Amino acid sequence: MDDNMTAAQPAATAGRIANLRWTVLFWLLVGGIINYLDRASLSIAAPEMIRELGLTRTDIGLLGTVFAWTYAVMQLPAGWIVDRFGAKRAYAVGMIWWSVATYLTGVVGALSGLVVMRVLLAIGEAPCWPTAAKITSVWFPGKERSFATGIWDSSSKWGPALAPALLVALMAAFGWRALFHVTGAAGIVFALLFLAFYRNPRESKRLTRAEFAHIEAGGGGHERALGQGSHRAWSALFRQRSVWGMILGYFCAIWLWNLFLVFLPLYLLDRFHVTFAQLGLYAAVPWVGGALGEIAGGYLTRQLVDRRVATPIGAKRAMLVTCAIGAAACAVAMPFVASLNGTLVATTLGLAFIAAMIGSAWALAADIAPPPLVASVSSIQNFGGYFGGAFSPVVAGYLVDHTGSYAIALVSGGLIAGCAALFYGLMVRKPVPA
Repeated sequence: MDDNMTAAQPAATAGRIANLRWTVLFWLLVGGIINYLDRASLSIAAPEMIRELGLTRTDIGLLGTVFAWTYAVMQLPAGWIVDRFGAKRAYAVGMIWWSVATYLTGVVGALSGLVVMRVLLAIGEAPCWPTAAKITSVWFPGKERSFATGIWDSSSKWGPALAPALLVALMAAFGWRALFHVTGAAGIVFALLFLAFYRNPRESKRLTRAEFAHIEAGGGGHERALGQGSHRAWSALFRQRSVWGMILGYFCAIWLWNLFLVFLPLYLLDRFHVTFAQLGLYAAVPWVGGALGEIAGGYLTRQLVDRRVATPIGAKRAMLVTCAIGAAACAVAMPFVASLNGTLVATTLGLAFIAAMIGSAWALAADIAPPPLVASVSSIQNFGGYFGGAFSPVVAGYLVDHTGSYAIALVSGGLIAGCAALFYGLMVRKPVPA
C-alpha cells in the first residue's frame, strides 16, 4: 500500500463497503452474461436462419468455427494488450466493439455477411475473459480466486441458460433479427456504465484499509502493467512446460464445450422432436446445471485450500483432472441414452463438469503467472482452447449432415475432453518464474 492510499483511507468511514471485492464480481458476471447471450443468439436463431436464408447445418457449424478460430488467434494480442494498457479500457472498448458487431448481425442477409460479423464479434470478445482474470487477480487474494472465478465465469453458463427462454420469446414475437439487435444494444449500454463506474482497488473510495490489506497480503491489490520490452517476457511464456500443459488441456475442454454451445438446441430438436416452445425450457436446464457446477467447483477448491489439504495450484489441478474424466463419461454416454429426461440429466452433469473445469483453468492462470502477466497467460491458455475448439462445430456439423446422427461427434468429443486430465495432471505443476 502506498503512502497516498494510507493517508486517504481510514479504517472505516461512512460510504465504504465491507467486503467490497465481492461486489466487483457483479460487473464481471453481468458482462459475461451479455457476452454469452451474444454468442448463444446464433444457436437459438439457427432454425429460422436455416429456413429463411437457405443455410445448412454445416453452414451453422462454419459460423461457429469462424468465430472460435478468430477468437483463438485474437487471444494472443488481447492478453498482451490487457497487461500493457490496463483492464478497464480493454474491457470497455472490447465490449462496445463486439456489441456493434452483434447488432449488425441482425442486418445482414447472406452467409458471407454473417461470416464477417462473426469475425468482428470474435475480435471484440477476445479481451473479455483475460480482463476478468486480471481483475480477479487484482481484487482477490490467491486463496479466494478460484471461488471468485467460478462465480464470474458461471456467466458463460447463465448466458446460454437464459438465452433460450428470453431469445425464443423475443424471436417468436419479433423475428430472429431482433435477437441480435437487443443483445447488441444491451452490451453498449453496459460498457458505458462499466467505463464510468469501475475502479481498481487503489483508486476506489469505497474500499476500507482493512480489506485492502487483506487483498494485498494475498498477492492482490495492485494492477501491475507490463513495461518496455514486454514482448520478450510474453514470448518467454511459450518455453514453459506448465503453459503448454494449460494450452493443451484447455484445447481438450473447449472442444466439447463448443459442441454443446453450438449444437445443443439442434440436438434436442433433431433427436427428440421437441416443439420450438419447449426448446426454451429444455435447452436452458443443462446450462443452469453448468453454472451451479462451476460455482460448486470453485467452492470445493477453496475448501481444499482452507483446510490445508492442498496448495492453491494442487487443488485446482485435482478439480481439473476429476472433472475432465466426469465430462468425458457424460458425453460418451449421451448417444446411448434413449429418453429425453435421461439425456437432460447426462447433458446437465456433463456441462457441470466441463464448467467446473473451465472455472478452475481460469483461476489456475493467476497462480501460474507472474502478476504482470496474468492476462497474457490466461489468453494464451484460451488461445489453445479455442484454436482446437474452433474445429469442433464444423466437424460435428459435417458428421451430422453425412451420418444423420450425433453419436460420433459426442463420443469423440468426450474422449478428447478426457485427455485434458492428462495435460493438467502431468504438465501443469510449477508457477512460471517471475
